[in-house]
Amino acid sequence: MLESAFFWLFGGLAVAASLGVILSRNTMHSVMWLILCFFNAAGLFFLLDAEFLGIILILIYVGAVMVLFMFVVMMLEVNEAVKREGWLQYLPVGGMIAVILFIELVAASTSGLFGSEQMAMAAHMGADVNNTVEIGKELYTRYLLGFEIAAIILLVALIGAIVLTLRERKDAKYQNISKQVHVRKEDRLRKVSM
Repeated sequence: MLESAFFWLFGGLAVAASLGVILSRNTMHSVMWLILCFFNAAGLFFLLDAEFLGIILILIYVGAVMVLFMFVVMMLEVNEAVKREGWLQYLPVGGMIAVILFIELVAASTSGLFGSEQMAMAAHMGADVNNTVEIGKELYTRYLLGFEIAAIILLVALIGAIVLTLRERKDAKYQNISKQVHVRKEDRLRKVSM
């Protein structure tokens, strides 16, 4: 009974926080709602005895990714007037996408796959089961190809972000290794008599 109450608490707060992300007018408020959503999703992982995933969600997403989001949002100077201008031109495409997503959501929820008789109750594993080991086994056996493809895509995105932000400035001083290696002490050392 208590576990069911915590499920509804975490699930309801996660849905409310995700609505806050979408409906918030201030970008910083959206980031804060997303942090609340991640914490509630971590609580759901804890209820499923997946403590490793819950801790990873808190440490990596809340601790690193959301801090990065906050820095990016604070560094970008978003002009609200410019952002709101011309939103009518995107309304037909956005409305069409929203209608398609709503139809897919209704079709998935009424398909019968998510009925109570189809869904098995999650049972708690024994104390001898280590969920970190089980996740590692699944990740590096059954899902190895997808894991490697995701790693390559992230590596390409990282290199692309570095290349896009790399700019050479004329007033900056750069290190020239060959000049440093070929330097002589007579060129650098000067004796001064006092």
